[in-house]
Amino acid sequence: MPQPHLRTVVVLAAGEGKRMKSALPKVLHPLLGRTLLGHVLAAAAPLAADRTVVVVGHGAEQVRAHLTEIAPDATAVLQAEQLGTGHAVRIALDAVPEVSGTVVVINGDVPLLRAETVAALVQAHEGERAAATVLAAEVPDPTGLGRIVRDADGRLEQIVEERDASPAQRALREINAGIYAFDVARLRDALGKLSTDNDQGEEYLTDVFGLLVSAGEPVGVHVAADHVETLGCNDRVELAGLRRLLRDRVNEAWMRTGVSILDPETTWIDVTVTVERDAVIDQNTQLRGTTVVGAEAVVGPDVTLVDTVVGAAATVLRSHAISAEVGPGASVGPYAYLRPAAKLAEKAKIGTFVEVKNSEVGAGAKVPHLSYVGDATIGAKANIGAATIFVNYDGVNKHRTTVGEAAFIGCDTSLIAPVEVGPGAYVAAGSAISQDVPAGALGVTRAPQRSIEGWVARKRPGTASAAAAERAQSASADTPAAREGEAIHEGAETVGGPSSAGDTATE
Repeated sequence: MPQPHLRTVVVLAAGEGKRMKSALPKVLHPLLGRTLLGHVLAAAAPLAADRTVVVVGHGAEQVRAHLTEIAPDATAVLQAEQLGTGHAVRIALDAVPEVSGTVVVINGDVPLLRAETVAALVQAHEGERAAATVLAAEVPDPTGLGRIVRDADGRLEQIVEERDASPAQRALREINAGIYAFDVARLRDALGKLSTDNDQGEEYLTDVFGLLVSAGEPVGVHVAADHVETLGCNDRVELAGLRRLLRDRVNEAWMRTGVSILDPETTWIDVTVTVERDAVIDQNTQLRGTTVVGAEAVVGPDVTLVDTVVGAAATVLRSHAISAEVGPGASVGPYAYLRPAAKLAEKAKIGTFVEVKNSEVGAGAKVPHLSYVGDATIGAKANIGAATIFVNYDGVNKHRTTVGEAAFIGCDTSLIAPVEVGPGAYVAAGSAISQDVPAGALGVTRAPQRSIEGWVARKRPGTASAAAAERAQSASADTPAAREGEAIHEGAETVGGPSSAGDTATE
């Protein structure tokens, strides 16, 4: 025989959410790193329930797939026809007939609910040995919400849905938050007695409280310390409001731990993000997913980081990164793009208009500007000149390039993978390198330069260029070059000289 379960969580997630006007089930709409359903499950997780049951309905397959990702141990139970919250809970309990003890029921659209509040509700319920306890809140505007109706002694009398409430009851501002704790045996008994005699023709879970009161069973009300926690959403406007509230809560929490957020209203940090002490988050910054920002790092302004690790004292400015690693003291941006598996070692530099993908950039190495680094390993202290392209794709397969320690890649260079530039090697500007360059060697593929004298005068007469050339030629009419007319000169090879080796890259 299976052991009895002492706590069970039931999440009601079957509703369509018509006012969301979305093909996505309401409980799957995202909110700072989790779905609505994900936030609810996170709030319930510290209860360490023996079983978690999620009642699904509209978009059931989508919700099931999401549960597989975020809560694989949860049991999804289908409510094929939505006949009310009481009906949903009865279906959930039918799927787990062995459970005993306390059942906690939570609506799936209350993402601001804190774990501490759920724990306090259960503690109050079990401490009073109540048959049922409802989480209530005092709200400024109760429109659309069920009301808590108390008797003259302040005890719960019933919970009334707004559409079934009298004018006097509608004036009440203490509302039902849609979160409950029940003794499972007494809940099962009451569920079997529910009626559909109401405005919606549904089985209301809230009617259980009236039945228990009539039977003389002890019921309780636990009032949330902050009514904001109990807010749900029915449309995208309300969802946006919840997002702002959660943003403020998250930002305040990080600032209390010693993080500087320079403009909290334009900083959006997912609840799954970690930020260490003395980090500075500048305006218009979004930190998403499993991003980690190290101590004393500076991120922003205008930065989006998704599942990215930023090391201590690193700087990321006006850039976008996805599944990347920025090492301690490294710098990124402005206007850089780090794609998945971009890994920057300590004090590496990725500069303006640089894209890095599936590559390791060694300690102190620099890719200062206007370059693409794909499928590469760049050694420590290497310097990659402007407009360098790591040519990694042959149309079928990706290939890898290795640039050795302290190597020097000249501007406007193409490194055609698979290829290796050895430690300490140089590549002359304007080269297309398709063969390995040995350590300490100079790789160059330049064609000799030609200058065709008089070409502009013949091919572009009457242009500003022609006039400028004529003035310059007149000013230097005494030079031999001007008197020679049209001539073709082939410059002396200077591959190994200072002009090619010293000016091949920028920093």
